[in-house]
Amino acid sequence: MKDKSINLQRTESLLRELVPEALGDLSDNRINSLTITDVKCKNGKYDAKVYYDGNDLTQVERKEVQKALYSANSRIKSYILNSTGWYKCPDFTFENDTNLESIHKLEELFAKIKQDEKKEE
Repeated sequence: MKDKSINLQRTESLLRELVPEALGDLSDNRINSLTITDVKCKNGKYDAKVYYDGNDLTQVERKEVQKALYSANSRIKSYILNSTGWYKCPDFTFENDTNLESIHKLEELFAKIKQDEKKEE
């Protein structure tokens, strides 16, 4: 895997801070308190995947959140352009972060193994 340039890493870091701020300014209660877990940029600052924590949401709620995020995309981009002074803002794609689910399942598995070890002793 190629190492990312320092400028791209800086952009991702800045977007990790600004996207939650932009979401917090929105009046939609479904998305203004979402936890942004990561931002990955591709093609410089032209495309960005924004990962959010939606593990506590049902499948129906996740679809509603996706629709709300899609419709709020232009307002998020405007907020970021005003905050940074950039000429162009990335096109955002929002995805549920499934890594958190995997980590939670692994933690449960480790806890179960620890309990089984205690029972054997």
